[in-house]
Amino acid sequence: MHALQTAKQKLPLSETPSLLDASVTELVSRLRARTLTSRELVDAHIARIEEVNPRLNALVVDRFADARREADRADEILDSADHTELPPLLGIPCSIKEFLAMKGMPQTGGVLHRKGVIADHDSVVVSRIRKAGAIPLGVTNVPEGGLWMETHNLIWGRTSNPWDLSRTSGGSSGGEGALVGAGATPFGIGSDIGGSIRIPAAFCGTVGHKPSAGLVPNTDHFPAAKDSHGYMVIGPLCRRVGDVMPILRAIAGPDGQDPACQSMPMRDPGTVQIPSLRIFLWPGGGALKVRPVMREAVDLCAAALRSEGARERTLSGHDLENGFVLWMSALQAANPDGYESVVAGEGGMSILRELLLYPLGRSSFVLPTLVTMLSESLVRRLPIGFSSFLARLDRLRDELDAQLGDDGVILHPPYSRPAPRHKLALLTPFDAECTALFNVLGYAVTVVPVGFDEEGIPVAVQVIARRGNDHLTLAAAAVIERHFGGWRRAMS
Repeated sequence: MHALQTAKQKLPLSETPSLLDASVTELVSRLRARTLTSRELVDAHIARIEEVNPRLNALVVDRFADARREADRADEILDSADHTELPPLLGIPCSIKEFLAMKGMPQTGGVLHRKGVIADHDSVVVSRIRKAGAIPLGVTNVPEGGLWMETHNLIWGRTSNPWDLSRTSGGSSGGEGALVGAGATPFGIGSDIGGSIRIPAAFCGTVGHKPSAGLVPNTDHFPAAKDSHGYMVIGPLCRRVGDVMPILRAIAGPDGQDPACQSMPMRDPGTVQIPSLRIFLWPGGGALKVRPVMREAVDLCAAALRSEGARERTLSGHDLENGFVLWMSALQAANPDGYESVVAGEGGMSILRELLLYPLGRSSFVLPTLVTMLSESLVRRLPIGFSSFLARLDRLRDELDAQLGDDGVILHPPYSRPAPRHKLALLTPFDAECTALFNVLGYAVTVVPVGFDEEGIPVAVQVIARRGNDHLTLAAAAVIERHFGGWRRAMS
């Protein structure tokens, strides 16, 4: 008997899903058929947020009054316009990670020295989402300055997992994962520099997509992604795999400001022939200890793809087991000032002093931030030549690129285990290597829910492809979703 219970076994959706269960594409169709109004849709999700957010603490500041007015304007357009010329997401509510500037909303990054910072304009991605017709309901919670898988800070507090409030929702897009997981928003916009879309998606049982490096501009994101070589990306968390590409098309493309953002083709996942696909399984090894339920999920997904004609291959590559070290070295080389410059600001801080103040409840930082800054400080003092690690990273990328080509995907666990209980991720800080390596490789990655462990906590799989092959990850993820049921609403 499998320890993994698939979503199809857990709870089948009705043929006519409720507004809190329907995909973005289904909701767009209903809006255009005028069997649903945008005001009804927005009101339903506001009511759901008001129901679940007191327990989740996922949405930190709302703009409900503005959203209702924007929904009314969308309905006026839908009632009168030629529907062939409508913006692709017109009338669809969404949420935005607090790291992205949105006019009139806070953009603190969860760090105390920025408390009270209000964005005076929209970031490029938020502007594009609005131009596509989507209606932001507010901004969602984040870890202090990012770079951690527990969403907690001293401004907004801690976010909980909608499947079990004693567990983390992940980070740094943990507010997005919790809201989408609970059916409180059809989709959200997150960002990812080491797993920050994929870990919350996996922990909360949603779809999450880390776009190829340079596909989406990072302009007006805090923390800034300067000199990151596209390691950081902005992308969606949503209910269904088919929702990713319409959102991605709305936000992708150069903006003339982010030098890492480039024009690249966005091919249709529907054109991918699964029998032409080659699948590579994560080989395991190294110090990372992965729970059997995560390995089982990868094996089941491989079997599903093989049943539709995909061919399985063996993945090899020097340094695959050293993903965390390669990620950390690449980030350090790109930004020598490190995490401290983000969370402490221009005034800096004394790590030793803050560590002494923490047990007294007087530190200006949460514990994971202090641990991360201490680790960075120690690494900077070591006689490490980061150029040698960058050369190793380039070699690994060349090896994997050659194996994957334009028809290969990797199936890989998104984390060592399902969502840990609050604070326990501190015991395994290097387990983020499951996701982090693929940021510095620049690869496209889709996280898709597969099922639940014996405690009812979501289990997911990453589907990974070379940079520019987002359509391959989405095509394979769609097969997995069809076989195992995909997203299911928590707290139902």
